[in-house]
Amino acid sequence: MSAEAADREAATSSRPCTPPQTCWFEFLLEESLLEKHLRKPCPDPAPVQLIVQFLEQASKPSVNEQNQVQPPPDNKRNRILKLLALKVAAHLKWDLDILEKSLSVPVLNVLLNELLCVSKVPPGTKHVDMDLATLPPTTAMAILLYNRWAIRTIVQSSFPVKQAKPGPPQLSVMNQMQQEKELTENILKVLKEQASDSILVLEAALKLNKDLYVHTMRTLDLLAMEPGMVNGETESSAAGLKIRTEEMQCQVCYDLGAAYFQQGSTNSAVYENAREKFFRTKELIAEIGSLSLHCTIDEKRLAGYCQACDVLVPSSDITSQQLTPYSQVHICLRSGNYQEVIKIFIEDNLTFGLPVQFRQSVLRELFQKAQQGNVCLGLEDLQYVFMISSHELFITLLKDEERKLLVDQMRKRSPRVNLCIKPMTSFYDIPASASVNIGQLEHQLILSVDPWRIRQILIELHGMTSERQFWTVSNKWEVPSVYSGVILGIKDNLTRDLVYILMAKGLHCSTVMDFSHAKQLFAACLELVTEFSPKLRQVMLNEMLLLDIYTHEAGTGQSGERPPSDLISRVRGYLEMRLPDIPLRQVIAEECVAFMLNWKENEYLTLQVPAFLLQNNPYVKLGQLLAATIKELPGPKESRRTAKDLWEVVVQICSVSSQHKRGNDGRVSLIKQRESTLGIMYRSELLSFIKKLREPLVLTIILSLFVKLHNVREDIVNDITAEHISIWPSSIPNLQSVDFEAVAITVKELVRYARSINPNNHSWLIIQADIYFATNQYSAALHYYLQAGAVCSDFFNKAVPPDVYTDQVIKRMIKCCSLLNCHTQVAILCQFLREIDYKTAFKSLQEQNSHDAMDSYYDYIWDVTILEYLTYLHHKRGETDKRQIAIKAIGQTELNASNPEEVLQLAAQRRKKKFLQAMAKLYF
Repeated sequence: MSAEAADREAATSSRPCTPPQTCWFEFLLEESLLEKHLRKPCPDPAPVQLIVQFLEQASKPSVNEQNQVQPPPDNKRNRILKLLALKVAAHLKWDLDILEKSLSVPVLNVLLNELLCVSKVPPGTKHVDMDLATLPPTTAMAILLYNRWAIRTIVQSSFPVKQAKPGPPQLSVMNQMQQEKELTENILKVLKEQASDSILVLEAALKLNKDLYVHTMRTLDLLAMEPGMVNGETESSAAGLKIRTEEMQCQVCYDLGAAYFQQGSTNSAVYENAREKFFRTKELIAEIGSLSLHCTIDEKRLAGYCQACDVLVPSSDITSQQLTPYSQVHICLRSGNYQEVIKIFIEDNLTFGLPVQFRQSVLRELFQKAQQGNVCLGLEDLQYVFMISSHELFITLLKDEERKLLVDQMRKRSPRVNLCIKPMTSFYDIPASASVNIGQLEHQLILSVDPWRIRQILIELHGMTSERQFWTVSNKWEVPSVYSGVILGIKDNLTRDLVYILMAKGLHCSTVMDFSHAKQLFAACLELVTEFSPKLRQVMLNEMLLLDIYTHEAGTGQSGERPPSDLISRVRGYLEMRLPDIPLRQVIAEECVAFMLNWKENEYLTLQVPAFLLQNNPYVKLGQLLAATIKELPGPKESRRTAKDLWEVVVQICSVSSQHKRGNDGRVSLIKQRESTLGIMYRSELLSFIKKLREPLVLTIILSLFVKLHNVREDIVNDITAEHISIWPSSIPNLQSVDFEAVAITVKELVRYARSINPNNHSWLIIQADIYFATNQYSAALHYYLQAGAVCSDFFNKAVPPDVYTDQVIKRMIKCCSLLNCHTQVAILCQFLREIDYKTAFKSLQEQNSHDAMDSYYDYIWDVTILEYLTYLHHKRGETDKRQIAIKAIGQTELNASNPEEVLQLAAQRRKKKFLQAMAKLYF
C-alpha cells in the first residue's frame, strides 16, 4: 500500500462516528448518511426532528450585500435539504398519525406542499379539477395525502383542548409561540376555505379501482437525478410503495366520516353521510384484516363514532342492527319514552353494563327536566303530585329542600293555568344539581351553550374544589384582551369564571353565526354584571349592539330590507359615546361605520358627526371622507375637495416608513417596513374595514382610488381603468414613499372582494380583466372582458354599451387575441373600433399560424373591405376553398353598400352578437 493510500485510510478510520450535536444535519447532508442513521434502533435525533430541522434550514432567509433580508434562495443545498425531509417522511411511510402527532401544522403544511411539488402537481391548479384516474399513481397519492391531512387538521382544530399550565414567562419563547399560533390560524383559514374541494377530491378517490403508489426513499432519489437517467421509472405504475385500493379507501372513508361528523354540529343532515362512511370503514377493515401494512385506524375511536351515529341517525330498520344500551337510552330520551328508560335500567341492574357515571348523567338530565317543569309540572292534579313526591324513589333522588321547593312551586299553581306555558326562571334562582366527577362536568361545561346550565355546572365545580380557575378549561375560550383584564379582576372566583365563560361562548357563537345562542349568553352575562359593574354592563351593551348588527346583516339585510330605526339610533349612540374608562373593541367602531355606509346614512356621517369623533376614531374619519366624496360626485371637479383629502389619507396609509439598522460590519443600511405608522391606520386594518362594506358606490369609489394610486407609478406599462377615476389627483410628490407592491396586492384583493359581493358588476369585471392584461394573463383577461360585456347586454342579445366596450377595451381584447395567435379574431375585433383599424386587421390575416378556426369566422365579418382583402389573400396563396368562403360572405345581400344605413347597422349588430357569443363559449 502506498503512503498516500495509507494516509487516506487513516484519515477515514479516524473520522468520528457521531457528529457534533450542533452540526448533525450538515453531517448527514454532506456525508449522505441519512439512510444509515434512520436504520439505527433509536436514532438521535429522531426522524421527525430531522424533518423539522431540514425544513428550517431550507427556509432560512438570506442577506444580500446591502444587508437586506431576502427570501430563502432556490439553490442546490436547499433543494437537497427539502429532499432529505421528504425522504425521512418516506421512511415513516407517510403515516399521518405519526406526522401529525410530532409535527406542527406549519411544518406539515410545508412538507406536504413539497411532496405535491416533487410529485408534479401543477402549482396553482385546484385539486378538485384534476382527474385522479388519469394521473400517475404517485401524483394521485400525493394529492390524496394532502387533502386527507387538510380535513383531518380541520377536524382536529375543532376539538376543545385544555390549556397547558404556563411556566415562567420567557419573552422569546412567547413570541415564537405567538408567531406559530398566527401562522397556524392562517393555514387553518385557507384549509377551511378549501374544505369543500378537499371533500370532493376524497369522494372522487373512493371511485378509483386501481392501486396507488407513494414515494419511497428510492423514488425520491431518482427524482433528484438528471432527467435522462431516470428512464421514466418514477411515473410508472409500479414505482414506489404500493397502497392497495382497499387500504386507501379505508383511510379515506374514515377521514371523510370524521369530517362529516364535525360538520353535523351545524347541519344535522350530514350525520347520515358520516354514518355511511364509518360503517363502510368497518366493512373495509374486516376485508383487509391483518394483511394491512399501511392502513392504521383507531378502532376504538371508530367504534365511538359508530355508536354516536347510531344515536344521532338511528337506522330506519331497527331489526337490522343491534343497538347498544347507550343508544337505546339516548333514543328513548330523545323521544320522551321514559318508561322504556326505566325498563332498560332495571334490565341493566342484572348485568351492570352501564357505568355509574352514565347513570348519574341520565338522572341529572331527568332532574334538570323536573326543575324546568317537564315531569311533575305536567300533572294537573295536585293529588298526583303529592303522591309522587312522597314515593320512596322520589325521596331518594331529591334532597329535602329540593323536594320542598318543587312542591311549593306546584302549590302556587292554579288548575286553570295553561300548564304548557312555563314561567321565566330568574338567573339567580336555579339550584345546582348533585356533585359528579370533575372531568365529566368540565366536558359538559365545554359543550354547553345554555347559560343556566353553565351556571349550574360552575356552582358544582366550585363546590368540589376552590383551587381551580375554570375559565382556563378550554383554550378555545378567547376574550379580547381589552376585556380580559377587567373580567379577571373580579374578586369572586365563581362570578369571574361565569362572566368570562359566558362572554367567550357568546363571542364564539357570534363568530359561527349562531346568533340565537349568542344573544342568550350575552343577555345572561348582562343580567349578571349589571348588579356590580357599570363598566362591564356598558361592555355587554356594546357587544349586544354588534350582535344585533351581525344578525340584521346576515338576515333581512341580505334581501335589502333596511334596519329598524332603533338599531340606527343605537349605532349613532355608540359612535357618540364619551364614557371614560370603558374598554372598547376597535371592531365595533369598524362595524358601526360600515353599517352606516352600507345603509347610505351619508348625511349623518357628513354633517352630524361630532368633531371629537373625527379626531379620535380613524374609522369615523374614513367613513366621513367616503360619505362626503360620494356627496360631491355630481358637482364640478373644482368642488371635490374631500376627494383630495381622502386621497391623501390613503396615500399616507400606503406609505413606507423607513428605519436604519447597523449591521455586524458597522455599516448602516435602510430597511423598509411594509406596515407604515404614518397613516390613521395600518393598510391591513383599512383592507379589513373595506371588506365589511357592501354598498356598490362606496366600493366603486374605493376601488377607483386604489386603481389610480396603482397607475401613478413611473414604471407602469398598462394602466387599469375604473369608474370615477378622474376625481383623484394624477400625481404624488414623493413616489418613493409609496409601497406600490402593497398597493397592487390591495387592488387585487379589493376586486376579488367586490366581485364576491356582486359578480355581475361590469365595472369591476373590467378592472379584473385589466389586472390580468397587465400581468400578461391574456386568456383570463379575455374571459373577464367578455363577461363584462355579457352581463350588461343580456349575453350579447343587446348591444354592449359603448362606455363598457370603449376603444381601449377593444384594443386590449385585440392584443390578447394576437398574443394567443388567434389572428382571425383580431381582424374581426378591429371592426368594433369607432374607426376600423385596417392596418392591424390586414397584418393579422397575413399570419399563417393562426390558432383559431379562421375561415369559419368569416360569417362574422361585415366590413366588405376586409372580406375583399381575404379574397385577394387566398387567391394569392392558391387557397381556392377558403377564397370561395370569403366570396360567399361578400355576396350576402345585407352587406350591399347601396343598402340603407339602418340595414347595414343591423347586419353589423347581428354579426357582433354571434361573434361575441361564440367567443364567450370559447373563453367562459
